[in-house]
Amino acid sequence: MNPFFLLFIGLPALEIFLLIKIGGQIGALNTVALIFLTAIIGLYFAKLQGIQTLKSGMVNLYQNKMPIYEMMSGASIAIAALLLIIPGFFTDLIGFLLLIPFTRKIFLSLALKNKPMEDIKKKSETIDAEIVENKKDDT
Repeated sequence: MNPFFLLFIGLPALEIFLLIKIGGQIGALNTVALIFLTAIIGLYFAKLQGIQTLKSGMVNLYQNKMPIYEMMSGASIAIAALLLIIPGFFTDLIGFLLLIPFTRKIFLSLALKNKPMEDIKKKSETIDAEIVENKKDDT
């Protein structure tokens, strides 16, 4: 099945279904209030996680390490914030899961075809070499 179909048709249909089911259980106004509450709380935690990731990336830069995990983590935090802004309970769930560092590592390792983050951090493209000058006497 086409992934764009699932994204543009299936996801909104799932969100509408969940909104109707939850709204039927707790009421319409409580559902709207819950949507706003999850967005506000989620964006607050996204801000905290973003600042923490930025600090971790700066520490890696000061240690002359490439902050690959921090860059990918920052991108996933931005995606989580976007998902939390979109009204709906399924996108909020995915957004909150992306904000938790443990589950974020799981999602990132799945996205990188099951390569552990440590292997990506250790991978170096630097070649060590030494220049040797060989001068011959012209006598």
